[in-house]
Amino acid sequence: MTIALTGGTGFVGQALLDRAAIEGIDVRALARRPQPDRPGVTWFAGDLGSPKALARMMRGSEAVVHVAGVVNTPDPAQFESGNVTGTLNVIEAAIRAGVPRLVFVSSLSAREPELSMYGASKARAEKLVKASGLDWTIVRPPAIYGPRDEDMFQLFWMAKWGVVPVPVEGRVSMIHVDDLARLLLALIPGGEDVTHKVFEPDDGKPQGWTHDEMARAIGWAVGKRVRVIGLRKGLMQRAAKADMTVRRENARLTLDRVGYMMHPDWVVSTGARVPGTVWQPRIESREGLRSTALWYRANGKL
Repeated sequence: MTIALTGGTGFVGQALLDRAAIEGIDVRALARRPQPDRPGVTWFAGDLGSPKALARMMRGSEAVVHVAGVVNTPDPAQFESGNVTGTLNVIEAAIRAGVPRLVFVSSLSAREPELSMYGASKARAEKLVKASGLDWTIVRPPAIYGPRDEDMFQLFWMAKWGVVPVPVEGRVSMIHVDDLARLLLALIPGGEDVTHKVFEPDDGKPQGWTHDEMARAIGWAVGKRVRVIGLRKGLMQRAAKADMTVRRENARLTLDRVGYMMHPDWVVSTGARVPGTVWQPRIESREGLRSTALWYRANGKL
């Protein structure tokens, strides 16, 4: 099997390439900059705004997994161009190349599009996918963690110093990036159980995690008994403004992120679970968090 992949240089994309190599799946992947050679991977120079690059990548592929997108930016226009227009370009390239199957990585935030520009852009992209005429499946991951991640790493880094700030209330679901990669590959063949469906996968923990539970689990993973600090929306917004002032376009905490982080319910829907015959999570999150902390240490990040 040969698949086309966008976002192959990112956190989720790299995990998918690792898993594809294990499963013997050839990948044709898009990248803005030259990449090191990987067995079974053919790189194509370009991005979501390059129809010619997308056409070259699609050629000879049996399915496309669309992972690439803009997750965090202080510029709202980038959400539109990266997540909406970029998805439209992928759809059009797949149709022109005769690639029938599309697995689209959206976000749980698309479930509440009024909370953030990011979630709204993912919701608009989902509408394009559903109207595409392709054999599609949409995956809405919750909080993703694992090796190479730079977002949840911030919590690991703070836990190392014994303090973890989190929203004062609410619950979240989590999933290890390798479990997500397995799911994306498991969905490629399609079939009546998965075609034209929207799935919300997680680690299998009923009702997800409270923010306090998650923070303490991360503390345990790095070997610390942490102090959990619950932050209300006003303080989170001030912290976001400070981060944007200091790190500008590299800010991890933005006002848009605060918009959806403060929502009390980011637990996956029971009615959107992946059929157990197709996929089940293998990595329990406490153990997954511990192995992630070990990876950060081995790579000099903690």
